[in-house]
This record gives sequence, C-alpha cells and structure tokens, in this order.
Amino acid sequence: MTVLTVVLLGLVAFSVLLAKVTLTPSPASADIVTSNLQPGRSLRQYAEDYTFLAACKQAGGNILLGVPFGLLLPFLVPRRLRMVTMTLLTAALMVIVELVQGALVTGRAFDIDDVILNTTGALLGYFLLGRWLSHRYHVYAHPSPAEAARAVPEPRTSEPETPEPKARDAKTPGAKTPGAKTPGSKAPGSKAPGSKTAKPKAGDRTGTKTLAASGTGARGAGGRPVGDAAEPGSGRALLNRIRRR
Repeated sequence: MTVLTVVLLGLVAFSVLLAKVTLTPSPASADIVTSNLQPGRSLRQYAEDYTFLAACKQAGGNILLGVPFGLLLPFLVPRRLRMVTMTLLTAALMVIVELVQGALVTGRAFDIDDVILNTTGALLGYFLLGRWLSHRYHVYAHPSPAEAARAVPEPRTSEPETPEPKARDAKTPGAKTPGAKTPGSKAPGSKAPGSKTAKPKAGDRTGTKTLAASGTGARGAGGRPVGDAAEPGSGRALLNRIRRR
C-alpha cells in the first residue's frame, strides 16, 4: 500500500507538470504551428531550422516527459507483458494529450513525433530503473505459486533419536581374564624346578593312629578298618576285634 500510494502521488504530480507543459496556450506560434501526422517530419525540421542546442532541448524535453511513465506505470500493470502494456498505455495517453492540444489549446497542434519521443522516453525509463523496481514490487506483492513456494521455508522434521549401542566387553589383545594361565605362570600346588617337598618321618603316624586309639578309625569295604589299625599280626588290631565282638 505504501508503494502504491507513492506511485499514485507521483503520477498526480507528473500529470500536473505534463498539463502545464503541454496544455499551456502559446499565441505567438499560432500562425506557424501545423499538425503533423507523418513520423519523422518534425525531427527533420528540428535538424534543419533549429540550432543544435534548440533541437536537443525540443527533442530531449519530449523524451524526458515520457520517462516517468516508464518508472510509474509498471507498478500498476500486471506482470505478464508488462513492457508491452506500459508502452501501449504511454502511447495512448500521449495521443490523447496531443489531440487535446490540437483541438483546444491555442498555438499548439497534434504532432505524431511528440508521441514517438514521449514513448521512447518511457521505454528508456523502464529499462534503466522501472523494470527492476516493478519486478521487486510484484514479486513481494503478487508472487507466483513457484516463487511463493520458494520463499516459504520448509518445516524441519525432527529426526528420531536412535538409541546408542551398548558397549560390549571387547577382548583386547593382552587382556588377562581371571584364572587364565599366562606363559611362565605356575598353578597352585605345582612343583617348581629344584623345589623340595617335606617327606614324612618314619616314626610319625598321622590320622590313622589317632583314630585307632579313639576307636573311630576309618573302615574300608566289609567293615574292616583301614590303615595301620587293620594290619594283620598286630596286637592292637587283635584287641580291637575282641572289643567289637
């Protein structure tokens, strides 16, 4: 809305300026001014009858009068065939102005070369600045479906969290497990080279003698005592048999 308001105000100001320049009566030139329907006739007259500065002023003034059309009209016309539409509108408006000049204003006449110069100025303003400004306006104000889809960011989808794999007890080279035998290690009870084990003395009797004395010695198969208590020919063994009987 702000852009359109500025454009409309600019068109109103330009229309007032255009009316002041083109619709102001010129009684001094009433006898020499004639209508021109042949393109290029007035331009040749500028080159032949006018000085260089006067010709540039006359032709340049008509071109400058058309530049605002090329800056402002593209905002009000659709994007499709914008340049063609702007050119036709400028030419139509300038034809209307020239007809009003020839019919109502003293000292002025219809000139087709003025229409051509004004339209050329509109095209010049359009290609210099109006095309870029109007394109940016229409992109934001009336975007096409493709531009609207490109301007809207795609929603981000939250990725599901994947559970982290549990750490496994990896067997690394050289790791020692409980009870594992490593080279050079000795198992409990194994004899090392050069080691000596204590031999029982000949006179020592362990276990069997004590059990035999208490009468609760170990017995083998058939209820017979095991060990020294069951040795044949010994007096103690004979005494034990008598007691049991």
